[in-house]
Amino acid sequence: MTMASGTDEVEGVSPRQSPQPAAERGTHRTDPDARLTAELAAVVSGARRRAMRDGDRQIDTAHLLHSLLESDPEVRALFEGPQVARLLGYLVQRAIGYGLRWQGTVEDSGAVPVLNDPEGWSPAAASALDAACGRALRRGEPRARGLDLYTAIVEDPESRAVEVLGRAGVDAGALGARIETGATAREYADGCAGGGTPAAEPVTGSA
Repeated sequence: MTMASGTDEVEGVSPRQSPQPAAERGTHRTDPDARLTAELAAVVSGARRRAMRDGDRQIDTAHLLHSLLESDPEVRALFEGPQVARLLGYLVQRAIGYGLRWQGTVEDSGAVPVLNDPEGWSPAAASALDAACGRALRRGEPRARGLDLYTAIVEDPESRAVEVLGRAGVDAGALGARIETGATAREYADGCAGGGTPAAEPVTGSA
């Protein structure tokens, strides 16, 4: 790996090289939580704690998906009950099963450019966070909600979260398209404008 002279000594090693878990490192960038609702900030905090417990260097989209399913009722409402249980059951096996192959690697599909790269986040997760905040701003709101983040996550077909959804039999692409262009998106926008919680039809799995 080629390094610019003096850069790594000043800024610290890159996320690909840092031996420290995400939640244990400080940040010299703007706190991303300032752009989130209190509920979504709690989701992000949960993902950060999970990354630390698992010994992961970065928060990735699978951490975010896990925390959204646990803490955000709007996101859970998108799924049928058995799907939520199946997804959570799969996600908790990360540290002892499928997630072992992710250790020491960086989640970066390159599908979406990173506009804001908070330290301790995978490029894919940082891109999803930026996209979620962009969705909120286009809706005229200063802070992103959980459904904004979920929609942004499933827009990257190569993300770890989408891989988990696929293994659980959920068609993430179809769900994302329905949120973006279908009835759920209109209900979401109306619910946000009225200060209420939008209704959402549960998505059926692809398997």
